[in-house]
Amino acid sequence: MLVWFLPAFLVLLMIGLPVFFALLAAPGILLWLSGQEKDFVLLYRNVYNGMDSFPLMAIPFFLLAGEMMNRGGITMRLVEFSQALVGHFRAGLAQVNILSSMLFAGLSGSAVADTSALGSMLIPAMEREGYTRKFAAAVTAASSVIGPIIPPSGIMIIYAYVMEQSVAALFLAGIVPGVLVGVGLMVVTNVMARRNPGGFPDLKRRATWGEKGQASLKAFFPLLTPVIILGGILGGAFTPTEASAVAVAYAVIVSLFLLREMTWRDLPNVLSRAAIMSSVVLLLVGAAMAFKTVVSLSHAPEALAALILSLSENPLVLLLLINLLLFIVGMFLDAGPAIIILGPILGPIFTSLGVDPVHFAIIMSVNLTVGLATPPMGLVLFVASSVSGERVETIARAILPFLAVEVFVIFLITYVPAISLAVPRFFGFL
Repeated sequence: MLVWFLPAFLVLLMIGLPVFFALLAAPGILLWLSGQEKDFVLLYRNVYNGMDSFPLMAIPFFLLAGEMMNRGGITMRLVEFSQALVGHFRAGLAQVNILSSMLFAGLSGSAVADTSALGSMLIPAMEREGYTRKFAAAVTAASSVIGPIIPPSGIMIIYAYVMEQSVAALFLAGIVPGVLVGVGLMVVTNVMARRNPGGFPDLKRRATWGEKGQASLKAFFPLLTPVIILGGILGGAFTPTEASAVAVAYAVIVSLFLLREMTWRDLPNVLSRAAIMSSVVLLLVGAAMAFKTVVSLSHAPEALAALILSLSENPLVLLLLINLLLFIVGMFLDAGPAIIILGPILGPIFTSLGVDPVHFAIIMSVNLTVGLATPPMGLVLFVASSVSGERVETIARAILPFLAVEVFVIFLITYVPAISLAVPRFFGFL
């Protein structure tokens, strides 16, 4: 079943079936062809069971908090803060785009929200400054993958739920890799500006200390959000799910009462947008969990594990092969379903070889997150295309230098475990 699932799944996607239905139809067809119709009930019953989870409630709450922060004028304040810090660098507005993504990641945890919120503001601004539209869209898409790496992170909540890992440990483990991705993108942007100075606007003046202080004051309350979330979790004040509800309450206070950029009339639209995004994520989780249940009955994971171990028993070689596999999977499949399908298969294999479970979680999460910006099916490429009006193929070509940096960071994370494990170990989560 596992061998035929991916071809059947891709065929259903190519004929236009939504991912949720393809995830259910592909194993359903295979069950029918193999004469296991009795398992249909198990497959579809587990769609609900897969969503019926207290830890997963954190996903809609974090999405709602991100929507409220975005509607409440937080995005503009983060951009102004980034402009004051790095706007005078080479390719200044591109650097502002990347730093804003790193800061926004601490609020939303979503690559799509990052691309949509920052792209709608910064892509036109970069174009007015003299950047090409394809470059502006590419740097926005590339930097948006930081969103699910720096906490809070929706995909890490999903991984922790599926693999029974600590959400706090995964959140902490994602901090340094996320910063590394952001710094790497800023470095390659600087190199591109030096090699082709004519293609980038002239350097801007450095912001004065007064301007930096004013921008910092405006961004103070938004920047407190990740501090409250992580501080509360690490201090034992609340669980990650409760932290997500606290984030919503804080977003309401900041957006409605402190900054007053959002009104009560905006709430229905904010709530409906968060509900739609949450339903998409949770339906995918439910479908993937249902598929996982059926696959476990076929003993396919054990067979695949034996096949992988037959290739090599060297963990370093196997990690290289798995990174290649995850990179290819990430080109076609969203990170959430990919984690639910492949996590239970691959995770135990590598933990048995001595790879720390949290380390492997970060390898898998970062790799699949980068897949969101990878042609041909990278979701944020399509969002960036929609926001900018540029063709997906054009953005895909312009994003290649940034993808090269992100792939380098993936291998750095893979072969230097301390990058992921130092922070959670420091706080006593390992």
